[in-house]
Amino acid sequence: MIAPFRPMSEFHAAAEVNRKAALEAVHKEFDEIHPPERVDEIFNDSMAQIERTSTVESYVGTLAGRLARERLRALAQSEGKLAKDVPEVLFVAVHDSGRGQMAAALTRMYAGPRLSVSTAATGEVQGVDPVVNEALLEVGADAADSYSKPLTREMLDAADVIVTMARSVGEIAIPPGTRRLDWRVGDPGGAELEEVRRIRQDIVTRVEALVRELAPEPAQ
Repeated sequence: MIAPFRPMSEFHAAAEVNRKAALEAVHKEFDEIHPPERVDEIFNDSMAQIERTSTVESYVGTLAGRLARERLRALAQSEGKLAKDVPEVLFVAVHDSGRGQMAAALTRMYAGPRLSVSTAATGEVQGVDPVVNEALLEVGADAADSYSKPLTREMLDAADVIVTMARSVGEIAIPPGTRRLDWRVGDPGGAELEEVRRIRQDIVTRVEALVRELAPEPAQ
């Protein structure tokens, strides 16, 4: 059955409802940590960044809320307003759609709650590559709930370890005292599944070593 056509104004109205709900949720979570005007500022900036890349208006508010939440949490940690329970690892790639997402999903799988993991893009933000997610599902990892997002100052400042996925990410202002690793791995973007599997195995080897170093299994 074909859904009835709705005037464009209805889509705009639904998107506005979504935006207001996302903003309200962010205020509820962070107003006791940050001044409300700061919450508004970061949410509105997150909206602007998501709007530049999102092709689905109705999702903009939700994604902006997620990005704002990550930024406000990172800001609170870097300012000492929110304690860090585990090390923060940030994977930075060009589009946040392939290598970085793969490394993050595998790190979450191997480390569990012993590490906090996030990703970001230095270039044009793109959606998570479906072949990358297929390759992750084969080994029990999943990036289906992840989303591509731009790199922000708050994310950099909160990270304990920043992993750049090859030199193509460009110049990044690494905060003093923050450890940087550069992983020279292949680009899975647009590659066939077999090639993505090969890249996945390269990343698995690196992730296993990183997790052993930063978050080893507790002694029995």
